[in-house]
Order: sequence, then structure tokens, then C-alpha cells
Amino acid sequence: MSALHEASGTTAGGAAGAAPPADVPVRATGLELIGEIPGSGYKEAPSLVRRGDGQVMTLTPLLYAVLSAVDGRRDHGEIAAVVGPAIGRQVTAENVQTLCERLRTLGALRRADGSEPTLKRTNPLLALRFRYVVSDPSVTNRVTAPFAWLFAPLVVAIVCLAFVAVCGWLLFGKGLASAAHQAFDKPVLLLVVFALTVVSAGFHEFGHAAAARYGGATPGAMGTGLYLVWPAFYTDVTDSYRLGRAGRVRTDLGGLYFNAIVALVMFGLWWATGWDAVLLIIATQVLQMLRQLAPLVRFDGYHVLADVTGVPDLYHRIGPTLKGLLPGRWRSPEASVLKPWARAVVTTWVVVVVPMLATTLVLMVLALPRMLGTAAHSLSAQASLLGEQFGEGDVAGVGVRVLSLVAIAFPTAGTLLIIGRTTTQVVRRTWRATEGRPGRRAVAGVVAAAIVAGLAWAWWPDAGTYRPIRPYERGVVQDVLPASLRSTTPSGLVEGRGGTARTIWPADAELPSADAPQLAVVLVPRKGTGSGAAGGSDASGGSGAPGSGQAAPTWVFPFNRPLPPGEGDNQALAVNTTDGSTVYDVAFALVWADDDTVLNTNEAYAFASCTGCRTVAVAFQVVLIVGSADVVVPQNLSGALNYACVECVTAAVARQLVVTVPEAPDAATMAQLQALWQEIAAFGASLEDLSLSEIQARLTDYERQILDIVGVDPTGSTTSAPSSTSAPTGTSTGEASTTGPEPDSTATAGPGSTDGATAPGSTATATSSSPSPSSTAEPEDSATTTPVPTDTASASVTGETATVAAAETTAP
Repeated sequence: MSALHEASGTTAGGAAGAAPPADVPVRATGLELIGEIPGSGYKEAPSLVRRGDGQVMTLTPLLYAVLSAVDGRRDHGEIAAVVGPAIGRQVTAENVQTLCERLRTLGALRRADGSEPTLKRTNPLLALRFRYVVSDPSVTNRVTAPFAWLFAPLVVAIVCLAFVAVCGWLLFGKGLASAAHQAFDKPVLLLVVFALTVVSAGFHEFGHAAAARYGGATPGAMGTGLYLVWPAFYTDVTDSYRLGRAGRVRTDLGGLYFNAIVALVMFGLWWATGWDAVLLIIATQVLQMLRQLAPLVRFDGYHVLADVTGVPDLYHRIGPTLKGLLPGRWRSPEASVLKPWARAVVTTWVVVVVPMLATTLVLMVLALPRMLGTAAHSLSAQASLLGEQFGEGDVAGVGVRVLSLVAIAFPTAGTLLIIGRTTTQVVRRTWRATEGRPGRRAVAGVVAAAIVAGLAWAWWPDAGTYRPIRPYERGVVQDVLPASLRSTTPSGLVEGRGGTARTIWPADAELPSADAPQLAVVLVPRKGTGSGAAGGSDASGGSGAPGSGQAAPTWVFPFNRPLPPGEGDNQALAVNTTDGSTVYDVAFALVWADDDTVLNTNEAYAFASCTGCRTVAVAFQVVLIVGSADVVVPQNLSGALNYACVECVTAAVARQLVVTVPEAPDAATMAQLQALWQEIAAFGASLEDLSLSEIQARLTDYERQILDIVGVDPTGSTTSAPSSTSAPTGTSTGEASTTGPEPDSTATAGPGSTDGATAPGSTATATSSSPSPSSTAEPEDSATTTPVPTDTASASVTGETATVAAAETTAP
């Protein structure tokens, strides 16, 4: 609902044409007298009039009485004779002439020569812009009349109770996860949700108009425009000022009431169709209602506060209220026109709103470079996706991308508009206020030069000023400040907060930047212990000893991206930085080895920094050694690491089977192996829907089948190391079991896994086994080789995560 209302009004005054006598004032064409505001918060209730251009003005009782007496026939003396008894004072013709000049200045009366006045509309900063009338008052009355009965008290009570019940069921019972998944999984449904949300915003305005009709007022035009940074609808309900306070508040809340009706209709649609996506519209209605209730800008909450206090335009009271707070100005006439209780409410509103708006504007100006950089980056990315989906003929995808482009462009353009208009208004008002006062104008010029210099410094295009906002940034107030003002950032790193820390970096390496980050392991000391959090290792760096209570510094250890696999090696590498996405990397390999040295490596790495994401790497390698080998040292490695991962799963599974056979398999055996490997490859291409335990079980079964085919007995001398458990938060388990001579296996719940950083279920496992070799020793110059498998599994977590790294080698 707009505070600047649009309406044509009704015509009052004499006919246009011949100029009336100089002492016979005539109302301007289209002027409408609305009347005194019932329940006003002013000590003397003002009255409202609406000009032909739709501008609504508040007049004092004296001015309104004079304007009411102007009929195009009475002269100044006759008007004075009518006004005097009406206000209980003696009024002269000269008084009326002076008041009529004031009314001509306001555009309420024609000029003395009979011509229409030049109407100048006020241009408030927080007003609706680029307004376009969709329906005139007659159309508005016709389309909203059928909805007036919805404001009957019994109907209102039923609707409100049902709305509360539906919201409780949705938010605390059903939930929105399935609705969001269905909408984003099917772009057509997402477009339908968007379209219905827009329609509901228009239906919101029907609520204001229908509430006005129910109370006996006549709603005016309806239309659309741009408010702040977003498109908005508006309805002219100025005529509701004829109603009492209750009628005006009902009109203000009518839009929110119709949002509740839309929510109930969407619940009925869900009940009939089972489409979870429509439940998102209920959530959007609740969010829209909460936004509209904010009394800071001209939303419904602002109008409710204005009508409860009886002060039509609160923003016009900011100046007088602030002046009244100055020493000695509390009882000044301009500041004390309100009733005591209304003045207390308005003063509280001003004291809250002015600092918030000023702070918001300053932060908006400081954050403008980052916002422009982010908008440019996002527009480029969305435009690229738009081109791809257009080329593929994906109509729904193209629609979603177009909406994304609009959603990015509108806030950016709106921010530039607000900053530009604010600057223009301040410059104009300052120039007018200092006219004829060279000293004050000089001071204003110095202040303006200082502001321009400060903005040039804050907006100067250095390396990081216009960089896009990154997912790992927090977006707190201090982040919008220039880097030089953030030099007091506290030392030490804390989850979810910025800070500084000592780093270890190669002297010849290029240091990372915000645009080119590099992976690193962060060791954060435990509170009050001085020991590091990486599996209990000391991260004090020589400052503070375990148990000393002296805080140890945080260290950041960079690590390189894993090298690509060599010949005969196998590697799965999954890296995920996209919120809400799933990344799987699967690498299966069957290797025949007939050299004297077997050093095959099997690796699985999963790295993630995202929200609501799943990152899984699975590496499965089978090494078949034909004959004897002098050196057999297979390596099986897995690592899972995430940073600032919220509600994410990061898992790396490495399985390696090393088998020694006395000679090359025959044709029948090779055929069986090939058939089984085709089945294994098909499994690797379709394991995204399986849990990690299911994947592990299937791989174990495949290992057993391979051993059966090549005729190797998996049983033999076996030793097993006990499992170890470490659970800083929830359950965190590390297992290491070995079979055969000289195994080397480790399991680490790594850096960042203490002080509540590790989510329940964060697990790292490593297992290796080597039953008796199947190679045959010759009598003299032959050698029987014993495999020495090496397994390493490490998992590092930061945030609310489930992280798993598992490495297992079987070497018969």
C-alpha cells in the first residue's frame, strides 16, 4: 500500500474560462476535500485535501475552513464572514486574502488571473517510483466489491485460526525440504511458484481495497511501481481517512489478511494435488507478511503505526521531532503540536528509525564496490548458463535464468538509484539552505570535498575492492570496511569468525589471495590446554605447553593438490565448492603387474567447502601380480577434508586388492574376470544412491569373487590390532586393523575436529590384509616376495559435517 496515493479526485470551484474578480478565489480543478482526520494524534486535528494530480495535503483547521468556504462566488469579505463563526474567531478580509495566497502556493487555488496553478509534487526519498496505473477507481471498485464480505468478523476469525493451524503444520510438522527439492528439481514448478507469488502480491492489494469498501470508504486506483529496489503494487485508499481509527487499521491490515487467504488456498491445492512445491507459496506469504509489518519504511506496518497514532505521514515529523530533542526546544510550537502520548510514540519511532536508516545508507555506500563486483560476476555466470540452456532448448531453464538475471539486476539498479537520489537531494537542500550565506556555503564545500575524498579512497579499484563476494565470507558489518580499517582484526582463528593466524608457506611459493585461494590444514588449539586440535598434536609452535593454560597460536599449513596418478596408479578426486550440489568421482582399475617391482598406488580424495552438499570419492584398484616380484609395496591412500561445510557429507573410500598368481590365467579365467569387471564398472557408474556401508559391502564381495576366480585362498595367518575411538562431538571413530607382516596403517580425525567442530558420525578407517602368498619358490635362484601394503586414511572436518575417509588394502 503506497503512502503517496494516486486518484483523479472530483472537481470543485468555478468553471474554467473567464477570470474571476481578483477578490473572488476559485479552487483548482480536481481539488477534493476529504475532511478532518478522526482520532488524530494532533492537539488540533488537521484535515486532508487531495489535488487534481493525486497529491494529498494536510491542512490546519483554519486553512481548511477557508478552503471549504471558497465556492467561486464569495469574495474575501464574504469568506471571512463564513470562516469566523466556524472557528470561533474574528477573521478579516485581509486575513482571508493572506491565507488564500498560502493556498495558491500549495496548488489548492487558481492564480489571481484565473489560470490553473503549477502543481509541484513532493518527492520523498522513500516513495514509490515509476508508478503505472493498472485500474482506475471505477475498475477497482468493480473487481474488489465481491471480496468485501470476507471482512465479516466471523469469517475473519475462521480464516485466522485456519491460517495459524496451517502454518504450524507446515513449519513444525510437514517441513519445506520436499517442497524446495521438488521446485528446484523441476524448473517448471519453480516458475509456477514464482508466478503465483507475484499474483498473490497483487491480491494483497485487493485486500486493502476490499477492507476500505467494507468500512464504507471508496478505494481509488491500483497500479505498480518501484519501491526501494524492488517492483511493488499499490492501492489508493486515501478515502479510508474518512473512517475512524479502527476502519483505517482494518484497511492497513487487509493486505496481510488476504495473504493468509492465499496461504489457505495453496494448502487446499496441495491437499487436492499432492504437489509439495506449492507449499513454498505458503512460506512466501508468511515472509511477505513479516516484511510488510516492519514499520521502518512505507510498508503496511508503517501505515498501521501512522493510523494508530493519528499522524498521517510520520516521515514529515522527523525534522520537528529531532529539533524538539535539542536543549530548550522541547516546548517549541512546531515540536509540541502532537498529543503527549502520540508524541512519545512518534519520538520513539524517530529515535529508532533515523539511526537505522543512516547506518544502512552508510553501509550501502561502503559495500557498493563489492556489490557491483558480485553483480557483474553473477550476471556473467547466469548469462553463460542462459546461453547453454537456450541452445539446448530448455524453455523452463531459460525462464529460471531470466528471472535470476532480473533478481540480480534490480537490487543493484535500486541501490544506485537510492544513492544517487540521496546525493542529489542533499546537495540541492544544502545549496538552498546556504544561499546568501557564504561562510556556511564554504563550510559545506569543505565537508563535501572531504566526503568525496573519502569515497574515492573507499572505492579506489585496488586488488580487492571490487572482488565478488565469496561463499566463505561472513558478511558482517566490518567486512564492508576498507582493508586498512580492518587491521585491528583479532588474532587467532575461531570457527565462523574472521581473524589472523601464523602460516607456514614455502619461500618460493606464490601467496594465496581472495581471488586465488589455496587449500590448507588449519590447526586450532584446544581452549586452556595449549595443544593442537589435529588429533591431539601440539600446535603451539613453541608458545605455550600442553596443560599450561597458556593460549597457543593457530597455525595454517598449506598442502598441494594431489599429483595426478602415475602409470599403473588409480586416483579418485572429488572437489566441491557449490552449495546444494552432489559431486562423485569414481575410479576403478584392474592392473596386471609382471615387473620385479610393484609400487601401484590407489588414492581417494574428497575436498569440500559448501553448504548442504555431498562430496564422495571412491577408488577401487585390483593389482594382479603374475609370477614373482622382488619388491611389492602397494600404497592405498584416502583423505577427506572440508572447510566451513554446513550440513554436508564428505567421504573418501579407497579399496585396493593385491593378488599374486603363479602364472598368467587361462582363457576361461580371463573371460570370467572380464565379465566380472564389466559388472564392477557398471556398479561404479551407478553408486550415487548407495550409502557408504553399502558401497563398502559390495566392494568386499567383488574382492571375494575375484579371489575365487583366480583361485587364491583369502584365509591365512591373521593378526588384528584393536580399534581406537575418539569422539569430541557425537561419535568419531578411527579403526586400524592389519594382517600379515609389517603393515603400516593410520587413522586420524584431523585438524579442526575439536571444540564442537566435528559433527556426529565423522569417521576415518584404514584396513590392510595380506594372507599367505600364492607365489611358488623355485629351488635355487628364485625369490618369494612378501607384500608390504601401506594404508593411510585421514579425515578433517570444520563445521556441521559428516566426513569419512576409508582406505583398505587386501594383498593375498
